[in-house]
Amino acid sequence: MKIVQSVIMMFALLSGAIVSAADNNQVLKALSSDNHFALMRHALAPGTGDPSNFAVGDCSTQRNLNDTGRQQARDIGQVLQSHTRLGVYSSQWCRCMETAALLGIGPVTALPPINSFYADRSRAGSQTEATIQWLAEATLPVILVTHQVNITALTGVYPASGEIVVVRREDDGAFTVVGSIEM
Repeated sequence: MKIVQSVIMMFALLSGAIVSAADNNQVLKALSSDNHFALMRHALAPGTGDPSNFAVGDCSTQRNLNDTGRQQARDIGQVLQSHTRLGVYSSQWCRCMETAALLGIGPVTALPPINSFYADRSRAGSQTEATIQWLAEATLPVILVTHQVNITALTGVYPASGEIVVVRREDDGAFTVVGSIEM
């Protein structure tokens, strides 16, 4: 838990100034290098949270992308395709899996630690820690399509729908927010 608190504090201090000053092309260029990863909030899925009958394997019980969100995901994918190659990982929530697939940049692998903990905040620490551990060992670059709560817990950034936060994994294992891309 100490690692999580230290990482969150570092991101909170760095993200505000760095994210707002970053240029999209510079951020995309950084994402092309082997020591970077992207955290993307799923594309537009109107509403907040999920219905009380939510079930991970049943999209009819979830808040899902609308047509605008689907187009947003395709548009973001076109930009990413022209700039970088990425491994694609996603929360198991349907809106994230659909966003990741519509990016069209590669096969999508479900990654349970980046599932939303919006409805159960008691999982925030353990999921964030598991994600940090996964990222410490991952072959980069990758994009993780996930939820606002997960991205905020990892970076201190409150992303809009479809926003991408790019992070550098330092040689000592620390993470530094490079910038964000909002399309």
